Amino acid sequence: MYYLGIDLGGTNIAAGIVNDNFEFVAKGSVPTKRGAEYTEIIRDMAQLSQKLILDAGLTVNDIEYIGIGSPGVCDKENGILLHANNLNFYNVPMVKEMQKHISLPVYIENDANCAALGESLAGAARDVSDSVTITLGTGIGGGIVINKRIFTGFNGMAGEIGHTLFAFDGEPCTCGRKGCWEAYASATALIRQTRIAAEKNPDSEINRLVDGNLDLINAKTAFDAMRLGDETGKKVVENYIRYLGEGIANIIVILQPEKVVIGGGISKEGETLLAPLRKVVKENLYYKGDDVPQAQIVKAELGNDAGIIGAAMLGLQGRI
Repeated sequence: MYYLGIDLGGTNIAAGIVNDNFEFVAKGSVPTKRGAEYTEIIRDMAQLSQKLILDAGLTVNDIEYIGIGSPGVCDKENGILLHANNLNFYNVPMVKEMQKHISLPVYIENDANCAALGESLAGAARDVSDSVTITLGTGIGGGIVINKRIFTGFNGMAGEIGHTLFAFDGEPCTCGRKGCWEAYASATALIRQTRIAAEKNPDSEINRLVDGNLDLINAKTAFDAMRLGDETGKKVVENYIRYLGEGIANIIVILQPEKVVIGGGISKEGETLLAPLRKVVKENLYYKGDDVPQAQIVKAELGNDAGIIGAAMLGLQGRI
């Protein structure tokens, strides 16, 4: 059987048809029309889906269902996207609207949860039952998987780990609170920290890497400066890893997952990030003894495909 997964993002709509082995038989994307009515964006999702079905040489009857991963909070029981701020969607009847175009069962879920499910079933956590996937991007996306099933709490909102309090009355967060973890450990936070360090240290390699234009700083800049032997870049990276590691230690203390999977662009640093991160996490655990198994911290494997694969598997929750 085949399953169609859609990852609805603020920039692109990505979709794919996946078989029982989590392999793609077709995949594609179209731009998200930011600011358009939800009916138009859902129509684009349906048209992309229909195109992929044709590209794969299939018919609608070959597809068991459609799964949609969306930013925001989902009422899965009633098929409603309650709100997605970056799309300006509020109380959108996702399932009903999608079924106007394609007569198939439709499931919806938060996009970070879909990515976590994808990594659990087909990626870095496929060999364990319990995992947490952390995506380091504009914010910090989080997804909790227990016994190979997404854990969302009674109201569908569990897993928003980026908005756990990290520092009392700390850095402002986009959610309106101060001191959220993502205000310290997201890619956006790392860029801000790198810029502040460059402003304070004009002779740093950071400034030379961007030819003095601090607007060109990205989440890789401090790591690149560190690799050139720059002390300022090294301090930025060390502080960032400490922020990230202390937050991960909190997650482990609460949930004790078998694996913590790190995704997002910063994860491409590989062991340059992960080796010191594991050290910081261990230093901050409630129990540090080696006689008790501890969570493994690993790099995500699926990249942008995680959300599509996870969405495609939504209808099989509890069956695999």
